[in-house]
Amino acid sequence: MSKEKFVDIYNTYIKIEGADKLLAYLSDSSDFFTAPASARFHSSHTGGLCQHSLNVYECLKDYMSRERVKNTYNLYASEETIVIVSLLHDVCKINTYKPSTRNVKDSSGIWHQVPTFSYDDKLPYGHGEKSVYIISGYMKLTREEAFAIRYHMGFSGNEDKGNVGSAFEMFPLAFALSTADMEATYFMEPVEPVV
Repeated sequence: MSKEKFVDIYNTYIKIEGADKLLAYLSDSSDFFTAPASARFHSSHTGGLCQHSLNVYECLKDYMSRERVKNTYNLYASEETIVIVSLLHDVCKINTYKPSTRNVKDSSGIWHQVPTFSYDDKLPYGHGEKSVYIISGYMKLTREEAFAIRYHMGFSGNEDKGNVGSAFEMFPLAFALSTADMEATYFMEPVEPVV
C-alpha cells in the first residue's frame, strides 16, 4: 500500500526531467520500497523507509499550510518541491540495511535472538549530501531543494552546527523539512520495545 501511495504522489507532482528514471531506479535497482528507515530506531521494519518518507511528506504539507508559516514567515514552496524534498530526503538509506539478528533479554531474564537490521553502507558519502548526490544523478534539484535535503537532519546530525544555522537562515525550507522529519520520526514512528 505504501509503495502505491508513494508512486501515485510522486507521479502526480514531480514533473521534472529525469524523475521517471529516478523512480525506475528506486523501484528496480534499489530496496527503497522494502528497506527499513533505521536499523533499530524509527520505522525499523520492512517497508519502513517508504512509510517514513510518506510520513515526512504529510508533516511537511501540514507545516507549509499553516497560516503563520505562510503569512508571518512568508515561506512558500511548490507542491512539486514539497514532494521532492520529503519523499526523497532519505534515499541515502537505500541498499544499506541488511537483515540480521541480535540477542535481547526478555522480562524473565532469558536471552532470545530477534530479527533486526545491520547497517552496511557501500557508498559512505554522508547522509543528506548522499541523498542529494543520488538524486542529482537523475534530475536537477533547485538550490533550495538541495539545501533542504542536505540539512534535513538539522542540529541532530553530524554537520557543523554553524552551517546548519546558516542553511536554515538562507533556505527556510531546510528548517521546515528538518521539522517535518523530526515530527514524523518522534511522533508518528515511535520505537517499539523489543521483548
